[in-house]
Amino acid sequence: MLKANKKTLIITSIITILPIFVGIFFWNRLPDVMATHFGIDNTADGFSSKPFAVFGLPLFCLVMDWVAAFVTSHDPRRKNISPKMFTLVLWIVPIISIFCAVIVYPANLGYELDITLFAEIFMGLLFVIIGNFLPKARQNYTIGIKIPWTLDNENNWNRTHRLAGYLWMVCGMFFIIMALIGLGRTPWILGIFGLMVLIPCIYSYVLHVKYNM
Repeated sequence: MLKANKKTLIITSIITILPIFVGIFFWNRLPDVMATHFGIDNTADGFSSKPFAVFGLPLFCLVMDWVAAFVTSHDPRRKNISPKMFTLVLWIVPIISIFCAVIVYPANLGYELDITLFAEIFMGLLFVIIGNFLPKARQNYTIGIKIPWTLDNENNWNRTHRLAGYLWMVCGMFFIIMALIGLGRTPWILGIFGLMVLIPCIYSYVLHVKYNM
Protein backbone atom coordinates (compact mmCIF):
# COMPACT_ATOMS: atom_id res chain seq x y z
CA MET A 1 0.00 0.00 0.00
CA LEU A 2 2.83 2.41 0.83
CA LYS A 3 4.68 1.56 -2.38
CA ALA A 4 1.57 2.24 -4.46
CA ASN A 5 1.14 5.62 -2.75
CA LYS A 6 4.80 6.60 -2.51
CA LYS A 7 4.33 9.65 -4.73
CA THR A 8 1.38 10.89 -2.68
CA LEU A 9 3.31 10.39 0.57
CA ILE A 10 6.22 12.43 -0.79
CA ILE A 11 3.87 15.23 -1.86
CA THR A 12 2.01 15.29 1.46
CA SER A 13 5.32 15.24 3.36
CA ILE A 14 6.58 18.28 1.44
CA ILE A 15 3.31 20.15 2.03
CA THR A 16 3.43 19.27 5.74
CA ILE A 17 6.81 20.97 6.20
CA LEU A 18 6.11 23.98 3.96
CA PRO A 19 5.43 26.13 7.08
CA ILE A 20 9.13 25.73 7.96
CA PHE A 21 10.15 27.65 4.84
CA VAL A 22 7.54 30.32 5.53
CA GLY A 23 8.92 30.66 9.05
CA ILE A 24 12.48 30.96 7.77
CA PHE A 25 11.39 33.67 5.32
CA PHE A 26 9.76 35.71 8.12
CA TRP A 27 12.32 34.71 10.76
CA ASN A 28 13.56 38.22 11.57
CA ARG A 29 10.02 39.55 11.88
CA LEU A 30 8.75 36.80 14.17
CA PRO A 31 8.99 37.24 17.97
CA ASP A 32 11.38 35.04 19.96
CA VAL A 33 8.39 33.65 21.87
CA MET A 34 5.48 32.87 19.56
CA ALA A 35 1.80 32.41 20.34
CA THR A 36 0.83 28.91 19.21
CA HIS A 37 -2.54 28.41 20.89
CA PHE A 38 -5.52 30.72 21.15
CA GLY A 39 -8.65 30.81 23.29
CA ILE A 40 -12.21 31.10 22.08
CA ASP A 41 -11.92 34.90 22.34
CA ASN A 42 -8.87 34.87 20.01
CA THR A 43 -6.54 35.66 22.92
CA ALA A 44 -3.22 33.81 22.90
CA ASP A 45 -3.04 31.37 25.81
CA GLY A 46 -0.20 29.09 24.71
CA PHE A 47 3.33 30.01 23.70
CA SER A 48 6.43 28.31 22.24
CA SER A 49 9.95 29.33 21.36
CA LYS A 50 10.47 30.53 17.80
CA PRO A 51 12.61 27.51 16.80
CA PHE A 52 10.01 25.09 18.11
CA ALA A 53 7.11 26.94 16.46
CA VAL A 54 8.89 27.19 13.10
CA PHE A 55 10.66 23.82 13.00
CA GLY A 56 9.24 21.64 15.76
CA LEU A 57 5.52 21.83 15.00
CA PRO A 58 5.76 21.03 11.25
CA LEU A 59 8.26 18.23 11.94
CA PHE A 60 5.93 16.80 14.58
CA CYS A 61 3.12 16.87 12.01
CA LEU A 62 5.42 15.14 9.52
CA VAL A 63 6.07 12.32 11.99
CA MET A 64 2.33 12.01 12.61
CA ASP A 65 1.69 11.79 8.87
CA TRP A 66 4.26 9.00 8.51
CA VAL A 67 2.92 7.14 11.54
CA ALA A 68 -0.63 7.35 10.15
CA ALA A 69 0.58 6.05 6.78
CA PHE A 70 2.57 3.21 8.36
CA VAL A 71 -0.18 2.10 10.74
CA THR A 72 -2.86 2.21 8.04
CA SER A 73 -0.73 0.30 5.52
CA HIS A 74 -0.08 -2.44 8.11
CA ASP A 75 -3.69 -2.82 9.22
CA PRO A 76 -4.60 -6.55 9.43
CA ARG A 77 -7.61 -5.73 7.24
CA ARG A 78 -5.79 -3.34 4.93
CA LYS A 79 -7.38 -5.00 1.89
CA ASN A 80 -10.64 -3.39 3.02
CA ILE A 81 -9.09 0.09 2.92
CA SER A 82 -9.75 1.63 -0.48
CA PRO A 83 -7.15 3.80 -2.26
CA LYS A 84 -9.39 6.85 -1.77
CA MET A 85 -9.64 6.19 1.96
CA PHE A 86 -5.87 5.78 2.25
CA THR A 87 -5.38 9.01 0.32
CA LEU A 88 -7.65 10.78 2.81
CA VAL A 89 -5.48 9.50 5.65
CA LEU A 90 -2.36 10.88 3.97
CA TRP A 91 -3.88 14.32 3.39
CA ILE A 92 -5.45 15.07 6.78
CA VAL A 93 -2.21 15.94 8.61
CA PRO A 94 -0.77 18.15 5.81
CA ILE A 95 -4.01 20.12 5.68
CA ILE A 96 -3.90 20.61 9.45
CA SER A 97 -0.24 21.68 9.26
CA ILE A 98 -1.02 24.33 6.63
CA PHE A 99 -4.09 25.50 8.53
CA CYS A 100 -2.04 25.98 11.71
CA ALA A 101 0.55 27.98 9.78
CA VAL A 102 -2.13 30.19 8.25
CA ILE A 103 -3.27 31.08 11.77
CA VAL A 104 -0.01 31.14 13.74
CA TYR A 105 2.21 33.17 11.41
CA PRO A 106 -0.17 36.08 10.70
CA ALA A 107 -1.08 36.30 14.39
CA ASN A 108 2.61 36.56 15.33
CA LEU A 109 3.32 39.06 12.57
CA GLY A 110 0.80 41.48 14.03
CA TYR A 111 -2.21 40.84 11.80
CA GLU A 112 -5.64 40.73 13.41
CA LEU A 113 -7.55 37.58 12.56
CA ASP A 114 -10.77 36.05 13.77
CA ILE A 115 -8.97 32.82 14.58
CA THR A 116 -11.97 31.18 16.20
CA LEU A 117 -14.11 31.78 13.11
CA PHE A 118 -11.48 30.21 10.85
CA ALA A 119 -11.08 27.26 13.22
CA GLU A 120 -14.82 26.61 13.40
CA ILE A 121 -15.25 26.73 9.61
CA PHE A 122 -12.21 24.50 9.14
CA MET A 123 -13.56 22.01 11.69
CA GLY A 124 -16.96 22.00 10.00
CA LEU A 125 -15.43 21.36 6.57
CA LEU A 126 -13.32 18.55 8.03
CA PHE A 127 -16.42 16.91 9.51
CA VAL A 128 -18.24 17.16 6.17
CA ILE A 129 -15.32 15.56 4.31
CA ILE A 130 -14.86 12.76 6.83
CA GLY A 131 -18.62 12.21 6.97
CA ASN A 132 -18.68 11.78 3.21
CA PHE A 133 -16.08 9.01 3.44
CA LEU A 134 -17.42 7.14 6.49
CA PRO A 135 -20.24 5.23 4.69
CA LYS A 136 -17.67 3.98 2.18
CA ALA A 137 -15.32 2.59 4.83
CA ARG A 138 -15.18 -1.18 5.14
CA GLN A 139 -14.22 -3.07 8.28
CA ASN A 140 -10.68 -2.33 9.42
CA TYR A 141 -8.78 -1.53 12.60
CA THR A 142 -7.48 1.91 11.65
CA ILE A 143 -10.16 4.08 10.02
CA GLY A 144 -13.70 4.53 11.27
CA ILE A 145 -15.73 3.77 14.38
CA LYS A 146 -13.71 0.94 15.87
CA ILE A 147 -15.76 -0.41 18.74
CA PRO A 148 -16.38 -4.09 19.62
CA TRP A 149 -19.81 -4.27 17.98
CA THR A 150 -18.78 -2.79 14.62
CA LEU A 151 -15.64 -4.92 14.45
CA ASP A 152 -17.57 -8.05 15.33
CA ASN A 153 -20.24 -7.77 12.65
CA GLU A 154 -19.91 -6.40 9.12
CA ASN A 155 -23.58 -5.43 8.88
CA ASN A 156 -23.29 -3.53 12.16
CA TRP A 157 -20.20 -1.76 10.82
CA ASN A 158 -21.90 -0.76 7.56
CA ARG A 159 -25.11 0.51 9.16
CA THR A 160 -23.28 2.38 11.92
CA HIS A 161 -20.96 4.11 9.47
CA ARG A 162 -23.84 4.99 7.17
CA LEU A 163 -25.58 6.74 10.07
CA ALA A 164 -22.37 8.36 11.28
CA GLY A 165 -21.58 9.63 7.79
CA TYR A 166 -24.87 11.47 7.42
CA LEU A 167 -24.67 12.73 11.01
CA TRP A 168 -21.15 14.10 10.62
CA MET A 169 -21.95 15.83 7.33
CA VAL A 170 -25.07 17.47 8.76
CA CYS A 171 -23.27 18.54 11.93
CA GLY A 172 -20.31 19.80 9.90
CA MET A 173 -22.57 22.04 7.82
CA PHE A 174 -24.35 23.09 11.02
CA PHE A 175 -20.99 24.10 12.55
CA ILE A 176 -20.16 26.21 9.50
CA ILE A 177 -23.54 27.98 9.53
CA MET A 178 -23.32 28.65 13.28
CA ALA A 179 -19.81 30.05 12.86
CA LEU A 180 -20.88 32.38 10.04
CA ILE A 181 -23.78 33.81 12.04
CA GLY A 182 -21.68 34.17 15.18
CA LEU A 183 -23.14 31.38 17.29
CA GLY A 184 -20.31 28.89 17.00
CA ARG A 185 -18.55 30.01 20.18
CA THR A 186 -21.29 28.91 22.52
CA PRO A 187 -20.60 25.95 24.87
CA TRP A 188 -23.35 23.79 23.41
CA ILE A 189 -21.23 23.34 20.29
CA LEU A 190 -19.11 20.96 22.38
CA GLY A 191 -22.30 19.09 23.21
CA ILE A 192 -23.06 18.66 19.51
CA PHE A 193 -19.58 17.25 18.98
CA GLY A 194 -20.17 14.82 21.85
CA LEU A 195 -23.38 13.62 20.21
CA MET A 196 -21.53 13.04 16.93
CA VAL A 197 -19.42 10.49 18.76
CA LEU A 198 -22.02 9.11 21.16
CA ILE A 199 -24.98 8.55 18.82
CA PRO A 200 -23.18 6.15 16.41
CA CYS A 201 -21.80 4.18 19.38
CA ILE A 202 -25.25 3.86 20.95
CA TYR A 203 -26.78 2.91 17.60
CA SER A 204 -24.13 0.23 17.09
CA TYR A 205 -24.82 -1.22 20.54
CA VAL A 206 -28.59 -1.24 19.89
CA LEU A 207 -28.01 -3.16 16.66
CA HIS A 208 -25.76 -5.57 18.52
CA VAL A 209 -28.38 -6.25 21.20
CA LYS A 210 -31.21 -6.51 18.67
CA TYR A 211 -29.55 -9.12 16.47
CA ASN A 212 -27.66 -11.08 19.12
CA MET A 213 -30.36 -11.81 21.70
